[in-house]
Amino acid sequence: MQKSILIIGACGQIGTELTFALREKHGNENVIASDIREGNADLMASGPFEILDATNYEAIENVVMHYEIEEVYLMAAMLSATAEKFPMRAWNLNMNSLFNVLNLAKEKKISKLFWPSSIAVFGPNTPKDDTAQNTIMEPSTVYGISKQSGERWCEYYFNKFGVDVRSVRYPGLISWKTLPGGGTTDYAVEIYHKALEEKQYSCFLKEDTLLPMMFMDDAIRATIDIMETPAEKIKIRSSYNLAAMSFNPSQIAKSIQQHIPEFKISYAPDFRQQIADSWPSSINDSEAQEDWGWKPAFDLEKTTHEMLKNLK
Repeated sequence: MQKSILIIGACGQIGTELTFALREKHGNENVIASDIREGNADLMASGPFEILDATNYEAIENVVMHYEIEEVYLMAAMLSATAEKFPMRAWNLNMNSLFNVLNLAKEKKISKLFWPSSIAVFGPNTPKDDTAQNTIMEPSTVYGISKQSGERWCEYYFNKFGVDVRSVRYPGLISWKTLPGGGTTDYAVEIYHKALEEKQYSCFLKEDTLLPMMFMDDAIRATIDIMETPAEKIKIRSSYNLAAMSFNPSQIAKSIQQHIPEFKISYAPDFRQQIADSWPSSINDSEAQEDWGWKPAFDLEKTTHEMLKNLK
């Protein structure tokens, strides 16, 4: 018996690749993709798709009942840079969508739930280097506030109602398959496109802005791995720290110049610099390593090789 899975926000940067990975693993018909609008043609053609508003409880419940869904991956969110422009819309989407799926699990209509958190839960007063699982948070962005609140609610629903909710704090994510969706770490995707197209890039962060990053293949693997881990091994029900590599714009530029020597980078920091300055420069993810065997496969060199090879 194959289980049936619903992905909400399947057309986003993470959701698109997660949909393909889960369909490959569980069969196309068993993974229902959904989003507020249609996604790329390959995604639409590869299996069932529903137009779904993540803030509409009844609509989600109907899809869950119709397809007899057991597991939900809630990937719909407004990201950091966009959320600063539309604070209340971001809060509404990021929080109400989470309550909808937590309440479905509380009512035993689904059995398991994945919800992504982010390094945005940390703030200017967080220790920057090797940031621990439990530390000062105090996020200063709308996105970060919604993610920290979400973590607390996930833990609450687990403790109070036994909801099997699992989460990781994604660092900045790098992918060649989908364009980024309005985050502060988007430069680390844009830079590869510009390197190939124009041989130059103007970066919206300062050259020494060190941030935790991850290649998308690692992020997808972590997401599926934590969901497949036996429940008793998941010790943290707020969200796990997750790490792979840390680099700054100057370092990524140098890694690109190994392949494209004529590539040039310039710097024009904008409002996203302040967001980046509030985040950690490196993450300690020892709990994820110990509890469910997490280990990244991609460093910067390998990431640059994959990005340039595939974008060509």
